[in-house]
Amino acid sequence: MYRLRDEYRRSQAAIAALFCCLGFQYATWVSRIPALKTRLDLSEAELGLLLMVCGAGAALSFPLVAVLTRRFGSRRLAVGSALALGAVLLALSVTPNYAVTLLIVCCDGVAVGCLNVAMNAQAAALEVKYRRTTMAKMHATFSAGSLFAALLASGVTSLSSALPAHFLTATALLAALVLAASGGLLTEDQSPAEHAESSDSDPAAGEKRKGLTLPTRVTIWMGLAMAFGTVTEGAMNDWSALYLKDTAGAPAELAPLGIAVVSVMMVLARLFADGWRTKWGDERIVRVGSVLAGAGLALALLAGGVVPALLGFACVGLGIAAVTPCVYVAAARQGSDALALVAAMGTTGLLGGPAVIGFIANGTSLAWGMGAVAASALVVALCSTRIRFPALTPA
Repeated sequence: MYRLRDEYRRSQAAIAALFCCLGFQYATWVSRIPALKTRLDLSEAELGLLLMVCGAGAALSFPLVAVLTRRFGSRRLAVGSALALGAVLLALSVTPNYAVTLLIVCCDGVAVGCLNVAMNAQAAALEVKYRRTTMAKMHATFSAGSLFAALLASGVTSLSSALPAHFLTATALLAALVLAASGGLLTEDQSPAEHAESSDSDPAAGEKRKGLTLPTRVTIWMGLAMAFGTVTEGAMNDWSALYLKDTAGAPAELAPLGIAVVSVMMVLARLFADGWRTKWGDERIVRVGSVLAGAGLALALLAGGVVPALLGFACVGLGIAAVTPCVYVAAARQGSDALALVAAMGTTGLLGGPAVIGFIANGTSLAWGMGAVAASALVVALCSTRIRFPALTPA
């Protein structure tokens, strides 16, 4: 019993390190966008294209990720893609011009897509092997990695503004974390029992093929739930501060509280969500959470004002936090193709959602744009009725 517990904790820490690595790497280079903008003399449009290329690389990596996962397994794919992200940082530190930077950032997006699928496959396999819920905590460590990257960026730049010094330090830390974690990663993506269960429920999920398989209806519903869920997350990060200032009438110094409230509630919810999943099940967590997010935000928009807005944002953070972890678990049970497609749709929602909200706001008002965010959360609840969520019991 103690041996199994020790093995579980070791694998849990190793997989959590992967999530931390992804948050750390992305936040590291994004935190230095002003320096890259100045160094390459970029316009706002060129900078926007740079960020879009990264997201596009992740979204378009779906066919490659599915093939690589089946061929090498999630363990080797996770280690390789995490080390590739370190190489991206080194390349960005010495990039000579805008064209090369676009290529580097596109490669970063592909590596992000690979690691995103591989680490979620590892976390799902851990839940299957030990029959314990842990996915939500894994996603919380992504936020922890982002926070650590921000603190490191602040500390390093206070000593030197040079990109090579910062990115070399970050790459060394990233490589050390990946190598330390590699020994604890799972060697099998699915236990034999779960593999047989997947084959019985969906023959296409249990049978390995050389090429890509057509997505099942369940996979499409999971992809839609992931896409609308990430639209909700991304739009809150991009538009909450502006809504507080321009629509709710908050002072400029209070406007960033919108992002802070959503972020804090999401981290707290993900720390406790695995216990909720064990007690109430993934389906109920997703359905109730997305309804809470959508209805809470809608009521806040109707009420107007700063305090209702902050309460509504808190509902979004609390309600939407566990959606992504639960859908990733469900997708992983359908096989590597399903997981890769769902991850790609999630990236697409995260990339394109805030822009769509911007178009709606430009044509009407930001209040209507935020109303579309509330509607996105409610769409997740509808999609959840068509998804077969796995049932896990504590060990």
